Amino acid sequence: MRNIVDLFLTASQAHPNNIAIIEKDDKIDYNTLEKQVKQTAMMLLSKGINKGDRVLIFVPMSINLYRIVLAVFYIGAVAVFLDEWVNKSRMEICCRIAKCKAFAAGNKIRVLSFLSRELREIPIKIGTKSESDERTLEQVEVMDLDDTALITFTTGSTGTPKAANRTHRFLNEQFKALLKEINPKPFDIDMPVLPIVLLCNLAVGATSVIADFNPRKPAKMKTSKVIDQIVKNKVNRITASPFFFDHISSFLFPKKGTLRKIEKIFTGGAPVFPEQVKKYQKVFSNSEINIAYGSTEAEPISLIKGEDLLKYEKEIANKGLCVGKLYSEIELKIIKIVDDVIETKDDELSEIEVGNKEVGEIVVAGNHVLISYFNNGKALKRNKIFTQNKVWHRTGDSGRIENKKLYLLGRCNQLIKNQNSYLSPFVYEYIIRNHLGFSCGTVLDIDNVITLIIESNGKSLKSIPGEILKYDSVIYLKKIPRDPRHYSKIDYAKLSTMLKKKY
Repeated sequence: MRNIVDLFLTASQAHPNNIAIIEKDDKIDYNTLEKQVKQTAMMLLSKGINKGDRVLIFVPMSINLYRIVLAVFYIGAVAVFLDEWVNKSRMEICCRIAKCKAFAAGNKIRVLSFLSRELREIPIKIGTKSESDERTLEQVEVMDLDDTALITFTTGSTGTPKAANRTHRFLNEQFKALLKEINPKPFDIDMPVLPIVLLCNLAVGATSVIADFNPRKPAKMKTSKVIDQIVKNKVNRITASPFFFDHISSFLFPKKGTLRKIEKIFTGGAPVFPEQVKKYQKVFSNSEINIAYGSTEAEPISLIKGEDLLKYEKEIANKGLCVGKLYSEIELKIIKIVDDVIETKDDELSEIEVGNKEVGEIVVAGNHVLISYFNNGKALKRNKIFTQNKVWHRTGDSGRIENKKLYLLGRCNQLIKNQNSYLSPFVYEYIIRNHLGFSCGTVLDIDNVITLIIESNGKSLKSIPGEILKYDSVIYLKKIPRDPRHYSKIDYAKLSTMLKKKY
């Protein structure tokens, strides 16, 4: 393989008549998609886009999105992705970092681009409709495997966005890692709500059904419509964030409805707790439940089956959330929690590694672990540890290793120092939901006062024994903000801003 698009082309040659993507009532087979990719590649060259040029792609999950992305790879250009939910100011920061030559978007976004100086200054504008020109580009651009193929942004609400530099080599290694664990087959019909997984499906000849909902407004998902899609298209596996499965389960569980034809579900991107798995087991009654822990820079890190997670339910309050055994191709260490750049020449990190069962920051290394960011030296120094022979990625997550299994305790910067140990908001969130019966809640240190934050519409907290939760006061909110990407984690930045305004 000399270009990541070769994976798609090989699958297309092997399975030309397989349906590649189903989008609402539209569908396209591999043979037709390959032809359109080659036509689009010719169009990109005719517009003046060449090898190494960066193309900002602001297109929702669709047939057009993957046609354009594959064409960009085909000519050796670089696809630059922004999450659909990113706001205008963050988008403009990303544009300044990436310095794109071209911008691909639908008519609505292209019209709105006139309101943004950064988008106006991108010289080449491309629509999303397939070209009528029949000319095709038959020669794939041969790449150095360390050339950049894809740039994706981790667009949090504060700080400079990190641009993940995904080379052709990295994407190939990530594909091999996901292929080993997700294991899609040419006869599978998958509903991949995570965009990178659809690319993996296109590399093996599987069919992908795009879920009919707006990821910018996940809370407004019309669940019955998505379920109809699943049934109509005979979907046999789903890959999505926990939020998606929670929505499906919450809709069907009270009605004792099931989706018996789903054979496998894969979820990740946010923590999955035992009470969620129990619902999944009822609704996806014939399905194997697989849960991956990972990050933008390293996916997967560890994996656990739903039935195994239930075995460690009673351990959560004391040990954290068990996320299973490590992926076979990854190296993982637990190091001291340090809020600063870490420099060391020790490949094994022995000078900063903590002991067995101790809490620290999770760091990882491996072929499918991202080793660089684009135009962001500060993020590189802060998030990587460079040793003589390895590059370790700092996940920012806290955890511990016990009996060769990884346990999570949440983000390092959210742990609350309590004498010689830590209080974990992550564990508090589980107890508040599972033991106290609230939909959402956490704990914060507010001016040295350990404060529970509870999402509640009138229901108040009863007295809790101190050995279960340590706290000094309680604040009730009607709604605790969630992250805009997966809508599964608490958005701590927004929560802090909300509390400052309210109290």
